[in-house]
Amino acid sequence: MIFKSGGIAAAIAVALLTATSHSALAQDADTQATDAASCGTDKTIDIAEMTWPSAAALAHIHAIILEKGFGCSVEIVTGDTVPTSSSMLTRGSPAIAPELWTSTIREPWAKGLADGNVVELAPAITDGTVEGWFIPRYVQKAHPDLKTVQDVIAHPELFRDPEDGSKGRLYSCPPGWACEISTGALFEALGMKDKGWNLFSPGSGGALDASIARAFTREEPILFYYWGPTAILGKYDAVQLDLGPTKPEVYECNTNRDCDKAPEVTAYPSSPAVVGAASWVKTDAPNVAGYLAKVGLTNAEISEILVYGDENKADAAATALNFLKTKQDRWTSWVPAAVAEKVKASLN
Repeated sequence: MIFKSGGIAAAIAVALLTATSHSALAQDADTQATDAASCGTDKTIDIAEMTWPSAAALAHIHAIILEKGFGCSVEIVTGDTVPTSSSMLTRGSPAIAPELWTSTIREPWAKGLADGNVVELAPAITDGTVEGWFIPRYVQKAHPDLKTVQDVIAHPELFRDPEDGSKGRLYSCPPGWACEISTGALFEALGMKDKGWNLFSPGSGGALDASIARAFTREEPILFYYWGPTAILGKYDAVQLDLGPTKPEVYECNTNRDCDKAPEVTAYPSSPAVVGAASWVKTDAPNVAGYLAKVGLTNAEISEILVYGDENKADAAATALNFLKTKQDRWTSWVPAAVAEKVKASLN
């Protein structure tokens, strides 16, 4: 085939233009990928490490991903619900609270959201927190009729008090805990004392855990208050008993020693647990905000994380590293591929 010189030049020009266009598109794609994998802010992102295990582990998980994957400057700071939220609302710091239970700060938090001082980026616990009374599943299998609290109350002989064999025992919370008040109120509202039950208050959270662990290890019956996500509910197959509908006004009174109304029966409400953030995170670091919008975990998933920490006596940082190493199929879905590779490289 014969081409005129002008035709050859035109063909070369078209080819060069096409190649240049493809190169430019590739560069644009690379730039967009890099931008999506960058922190987007020079500000230090301080993350509140709350005092309970699940929130502490989540703080370290997010700190590692943001620092090693997105290249953020990250600092973990000590936190707790009230002081953390108060500082976030007034000072914009800490930047992130990975597991903020907003039920105890309902009014100021709602005002902060309305005023634009803070944002909720995602549910931290996607299926809500758990709180209630539990029995082992092996007990329910042996007695399938035990489904509600009232069912159990009718059989104190199945849950004998080790110190008073003529009565059943309900394991409550340690002195000073809010759940000690609410459990005691339900004990009274259900008339359990007159039905052959003792209310047992363990000396500490560790003592309560030890009593539960001992019962499950020996496959003995036990009726106990507990909450989740926790290592205990991740480790042991417990069944939550039906307490009927949740009545917020009743629950509020049941948790207030100064309430002058008689206790009534109500289920425990599921407290919202969110990824809370100062509003500047969403505007100044949209990649960080976008990442945190995807990080919700279920009760069971968080409890599983905590089982490792409990069984290996691992701190929050070690527990976080174990999650990142063993659950890569889970957390890599939260981030761009470039971020995931950087985090994986840091783990080695």
